[in-house]
Amino acid sequence: MANPSHTSLQHSWQGEDDPGRLDTATINLESDRLTAHGTSRTTDYAVSWALATTSGWVTQRLTVTVHGQGWSRHLELVRSEDGHWSSDTQSSGAVDLPPPGITDPDGLAAALDCDLGLCPVTNTMPILRLNLVSDDDAPADETELTMAWVEVPSLRVIPSTQVYSHVRPARPDSPAMVLYSSGNRGFTAELTVDDDGVVVDYPGLARRIR
Repeated sequence: MANPSHTSLQHSWQGEDDPGRLDTATINLESDRLTAHGTSRTTDYAVSWALATTSGWVTQRLTVTVHGQGWSRHLELVRSEDGHWSSDTQSSGAVDLPPPGITDPDGLAAALDCDLGLCPVTNTMPILRLNLVSDDDAPADETELTMAWVEVPSLRVIPSTQVYSHVRPARPDSPAMVLYSSGNRGFTAELTVDDDGVVVDYPGLARRIR
């Protein structure tokens, strides 16, 4: 991974199973943390979000707003310095979705990361923390993590067990590859990522476009 004091990136992704979805993000990378904001637009709703981490790529705050036809939802998800997760929510309009916010606070006790549903950006934090872009110090075995997974569009926050492992480092002729699986959803994919640890291709979810 390139490791300057500050790098600003702008990327867009198109949904793979739902090609009408378009995600955009601006990511500000520092040596051990990031801030980012972005949008996701579908035929049924639009999402805007903002993310900030502390050192070590640990989530500090995620805010998400979803607007649909005649309804909206807002979530502010915060992880305190002592590892306690909390959420503030707002809802308006009638829509058949579960209520937003944290469902199981105790289940998030070990979580360092948020994971915003359908968003390619939130995979970046564990990828960088585990140094999965290069061979240097990457864990030899799979690493199991607990995530504060934010379901979209409901904005319900659910503890999610996920596994990351190193497949191949970035090379001059090929990008790095990371194996990802979600225990909650029974899903596994090989993620192609760039030198900055940002997803290029997420099979079944999204592919970066120019």
